[in-house]
Amino acid sequence: MKKIITLCIIVATCIQAQAQQKPHYTQYILNQYIINPAITGIENYTDIKVSHRHQWTGIDGAPVTTYLTAHTPLGKKDYRTTPTSFAMPGENPRGQRYWEDYTAATPHHGIGLQVINDKTGPLGLFSAYATYAYHIGISPRTSLAAGFGAGFSRISLQTDKLQFAVPVDPAVYTSGAINKFKPDLMAGLYLYSADYFVGLSAQQIIPQKIDFTDNTVKQTGGRLVPHVFVSSGYRFLLTEDFNLIPSVLVKYINPLPVQVDVNAKLLYQDFLWLGASYRMKYGFAAMLGMNISNAVHVGYSYDYTTSALNNYSRGTHEFLVGFTIGNKYDDGCPRNVW
Repeated sequence: MKKIITLCIIVATCIQAQAQQKPHYTQYILNQYIINPAITGIENYTDIKVSHRHQWTGIDGAPVTTYLTAHTPLGKKDYRTTPTSFAMPGENPRGQRYWEDYTAATPHHGIGLQVINDKTGPLGLFSAYATYAYHIGISPRTSLAAGFGAGFSRISLQTDKLQFAVPVDPAVYTSGAINKFKPDLMAGLYLYSADYFVGLSAQQIIPQKIDFTDNTVKQTGGRLVPHVFVSSGYRFLLTEDFNLIPSVLVKYINPLPVQVDVNAKLLYQDFLWLGASYRMKYGFAAMLGMNISNAVHVGYSYDYTTSALNNYSRGTHEFLVGFTIGNKYDDGCPRNVW
């Protein structure tokens, strides 16, 4: 039965070659940089994140995604320069006083790197991008960033792992891996302040045909198509100890219907957070994370699928570990992306 499910996933992927082609992420709210290059260099420190996602566990050939991201500001001065800039003992680092002192970003640049490996059955997508962004304050408490990324994607087909219900020419499934390298671009805008953010980004901007050829095997008809993301969120200071951040992500990929994710994250002081997410027509997710120190934080999410795949899947697990370098203030939680 598992082999049948695997084959169904592969067939669906090939038939919908113009559909969802970039990986899903549940914890993108903890790393918006993975969907928007305008985030590059947004904080006062180097931000490094590693994530591993195993989708639909229990199904052979289900998607597995691993990524590494790193970005840092250039020429950005610390926004706190006096001893009183540090949190007072016993005070919530994300309390009222912290946000009253919030100011827009000083003009600065940011550079970054994204490395993503996504595999579904015999199909693989490896991507690497260098990113750049420029941040500028447009009012005393509001900033605007614009960024782009350039890199490549390697699309691979592991033909020796293909399974067919009827006999076929052995050359079809013993020819090894077929790899295709494609240039790739992304771009984004990000408007942010102390209480809200709004982002717009596009990935896989260059539409390209998918064509696997090794003298004996050829598949055409698929295309890599642009993915457009619109994100927004608002921060509510519930008490001196709790912040609530509802957010939404709208994703458009032609010819699919618009996809919508609705999220909520509850942050206790600068230490622990709980979250929940609903992905339209897909399912629900729960998130949990903590700041181990001002240099290390971890996150975990579990997705429950409401589609027919739930009969075969044991859910989706996603792990995230983040590191901050040069974070000399006791900031476990980011200042601008929460």
